[in-house]
Formats: sequence, C-alpha cells, structure tokens
Amino acid sequence: MKSNNNLEEKFKKEIVKSLQEELGIKNPMAVPKITRIVVNMGVKDAIADKKNIEKASGILAQITGQKPKVTKAKTSIAAFKLREGQEIGLMVTLRGKRMYDFFEKLVDIVLPRLRDFHGVRKTSFDGHGNYSLGFSEFTVFPEIDQGKVERVQGLEINIVTTAKNNKNGFVLLEALGMPFEKKGEVKK
Repeated sequence: MKSNNNLEEKFKKEIVKSLQEELGIKNPMAVPKITRIVVNMGVKDAIADKKNIEKASGILAQITGQKPKVTKAKTSIAAFKLREGQEIGLMVTLRGKRMYDFFEKLVDIVLPRLRDFHGVRKTSFDGHGNYSLGFSEFTVFPEIDQGKVERVQGLEINIVTTAKNNKNGFVLLEALGMPFEKKGEVKK
C-alpha cells in the first residue's frame, strides 16, 4: 500500500533509523511510534440543550476529519445536576493516515498560531511515553470560521505511543517535529 503522507513516509524512511541510533535499539520494529491520537471535548451545557452536542460534533468533525463519538457520564454528580448515562462530551480516535495528517497539521499550523507560544511543556507525559495537550479554545484550528462560532470551548489531545517511558516518548515526538519548550526537564 503506497502512502502519500509526507510525515508517515519520512518516519518510516528516516526517523526510524535516527531513533534506532539515538535510543540504542537494534530491531527497527522495536522503535517507538505513535499508535493513535485521541481528541476529547467536554461540551458546556450539554445537559441543558442537546443542540450544543450537535454543534460541537460538527466542529470536532471539521477539525479531525472524522465523525466524533458521543461520551456519556459514568457517574451521577448531584452538585452538577448530572446523571449517569447523560451525554456530556465527544471524542475522536485517529489512526493511520488521518492520525499522521492531524499530527502534521497540529505541529506545522496550529501550534505556531498560538499567541505567545514558546513550545509545548515537557512535563505533560504520563509516565508511559504518552503525551497530553490541552487547548482552551478550538478556534486556533484553521478549519474553524471564527465568525460562525457561537460558543468557544476547549479540547484535549492525547498522543498515544508505544514508548516504554517518558524519555523515549519525548525523543519520538521531538523527532517527529513537536516544538518543545527550551527550558525544563523530562521526568523519567
């Protein structure tokens, strides 16, 4: 199967070899790679008005190029007037070509558009090489027409890798072009 994705081809042809050398891995199949990217969005006032879920679903579909799955509350919380099973958010899991396209767009277009951007934090790894990144508003994505947005919401992006630890995950994402901030240390 021939892929026309620049980042995916570059990863297979060049980045795998450099990661093998840098991490001291003999087998190219053991080199860490991204397995999926999960984009989550909690929808404000989803309980009050069901149309908010539909609007947010359209926006998330524009951003990711894939129809989102509706997430439901796992537990009831009386203080928030929330019952178990109510629709409260959306999520999209990207794999393969769409995943690489989304990662490339995130690194090359979205992150540089952020105001006062000095790089993403090195401390957002989970201990197993996976990286989480949050946005306070989705309007930084180029597909969104800011004039048509009624309500600004945040979203969270989780990059899931096969890396065994944070150091390997950091090396992988840095090789793929993730702009990390200059200061700070990656915790093991």
